Amino acid sequence: MTRLGIIFGGRSNEHEISLMSSTSALNVIDRSKFEVVMIGITKDGRWKLFEGEPADVENGRWEALSEEIAMSDVKNLIDFAFPIMHGPYGEDGTIQGLFEMLDIPYAGCGVLASACAMDKIVAKNLFTKQGINSSAYVAVSKATFTAADTQGIADALGFPMFVKPANMGSSIGIRKVMRREDIEEAVTEAFKYDRRVIIERGINAREIEVGVIGNDEPIVSEVGEIVPSADFYDYTAKYFDGGKSQLVVPAPIRPETRQKVLEMAVASYRALDCEGFARCDFLVDKETEEVYINEINTIPGMTKFSMFPLLFQEAGVPYRILIERIVEFGYERYHSKNNGKTDR
Repeated sequence: MTRLGIIFGGRSNEHEISLMSSTSALNVIDRSKFEVVMIGITKDGRWKLFEGEPADVENGRWEALSEEIAMSDVKNLIDFAFPIMHGPYGEDGTIQGLFEMLDIPYAGCGVLASACAMDKIVAKNLFTKQGINSSAYVAVSKATFTAADTQGIADALGFPMFVKPANMGSSIGIRKVMRREDIEEAVTEAFKYDRRVIIERGINAREIEVGVIGNDEPIVSEVGEIVPSADFYDYTAKYFDGGKSQLVVPAPIRPETRQKVLEMAVASYRALDCEGFARCDFLVDKETEEVYINEINTIPGMTKFSMFPLLFQEAGVPYRILIERIVEFGYERYHSKNNGKTDR
């Protein structure tokens, strides 16, 4: 039986979201097919083996109930790694690189795709290079940004605009800006999370999402729409509004728009060389129905409020089977990279 390592927690500001996502996954994994090994990473980077109940992952008690292990011990504890860690140090290629070094097969995108998707500026550049439509943007760095830059940004993008850390997820550090006078404050806030910041033109748009799984031949889910409880789908609306934000699956959009979104999802997935699984997020202009790729999440949320498992459930793939398929794709990628080698 495969020893499936669920890796959760981590050093990012999305630590608690990882605990929520991991608990949801732990509750649906078929224990007759997998021996589940729970490995948590604390906020200060300590690795710990947890052998308790999944409920104690989400409530945080796992940390006090677990045993500290060396990072190198992981290779002897699991056969396959399934990281469910959002944001830096988990979704950005760092832990994927560790698994590569340890020669452990793992779920999801590889080092390159994870790093590129996590960095919104790099991802935008790659989408543009491939001719995939995305909104206008300006990139700034902490080392060179000054208040004098705000006028040029306002002229280039107009209002509203969205200010985001280049490397962060779950809408952390994002501000919607309506006046030039507020740009500097929003950028300064975003610099708390990253030394590079992306500023995007605001679009009066619907928020549309598509799940994708697979390696060389991507498989798309149903198309879903988020109707946020707030002005936009911010951190609170995503995870802590008591389910007030609506996840509408399937999305009530025109067939030709749906087809465009699905085609762009596959193109975007391939543009970043994604593998395993990811969620592609789009903006669809409410008036013109022009479709824009917004971003790709290489470890999408898997909480009870998350879109990714719901999208595939609507497409006929239950959460439990979805996890099994993702593991299969991880092994497929590992064996292909290692010339068909079947044993570590």
